[in-house]
Amino acid sequence: MKYVFGPVSSKRLGQSLGVDLLPPKSCTWNCMYCQLGKTRKFVTDRQEFFPREDILEEIRESLKVNDRLDWITFVGSGETLLYKGIGWLITEVKKLTTIPVAVITNGSLLYLPEVREELFQADAVLPSLNAGSEVLYELIDRPASGLTFLQHKEGLKAFRREYKGRLWIEVMLLGGINDTDEALNDLVHVLEEIKPDMVHLVLPTRPAPEQEIRLPSDERLEKAIAILSQAAMVVHPLKGNMDLRNTHDMLEAITGIVSRHPVQQSELHKAIADCFPEEPKKTDDLMVEFFASGRFNRVEHHGEPYWVIKDSVG
Repeated sequence: MKYVFGPVSSKRLGQSLGVDLLPPKSCTWNCMYCQLGKTRKFVTDRQEFFPREDILEEIRESLKVNDRLDWITFVGSGETLLYKGIGWLITEVKKLTTIPVAVITNGSLLYLPEVREELFQADAVLPSLNAGSEVLYELIDRPASGLTFLQHKEGLKAFRREYKGRLWIEVMLLGGINDTDEALNDLVHVLEEIKPDMVHLVLPTRPAPEQEIRLPSDERLEKAIAILSQAAMVVHPLKGNMDLRNTHDMLEAITGIVSRHPVQQSELHKAIADCFPEEPKKTDDLMVEFFASGRFNRVEHHGEPYWVIKDSVG
């Protein structure tokens, strides 16, 4: 599979089949926390990077072998909405299945009416809002030239007015950066203008190859929930469990997931163990075998080992 990966699990979306629409790393932002590393060349022009029919065929084939899916989630190795034709894909997928469709995006292109329209058939859209001020927007998201905070905010507000599905705003909470009272109050004022259905707090639990990013303290996390709850219900997602039980080629499935984001070694071990509950030694043997394939490196993040794809290191 070139475009489809998973399923992966989360508190927000349960068992989700991922669909990656972009070559790495195609993005409008260069976020300081990005698990994919630095955006070395901004992409701002929308394109059909891969044939839409090929992507749809992989989704169709995946649906035949995955019978426990909660969502089909369009994501990107960068900014998802750079894929021109995502609206066609959403419409065609909904002809194939009743499984709901989600789109994860940074939201930077929602100021464009044609982009907003392509998302109208999605069941849930999850755009980012990491800052309530121009200063923090520039510091955290580091957008391409011409993409402003005001433009980002107004795009989110326009989309909320037009979109009838579930709008779940993602806020990446960074210790010492946007978890101060001032930053949180700025954020809640913007959220009150947007009026999302929910706010999903996200923490930088995966390693960012470019620089060290700190988790917020428990005290600041609780303060963030209290302040942001003034605008909408706040969900602090807990990571789910990776499910590899339906995979026909486990190494390829793991490679597909790790190439999109680092995976905690303990999470990977549990996913393999769930496939062989009566054979604990097989899990350890497969972990050794898969790492020996040469596709992965290990990195430490907050004292925990993660697997990353070798090409993304450095």
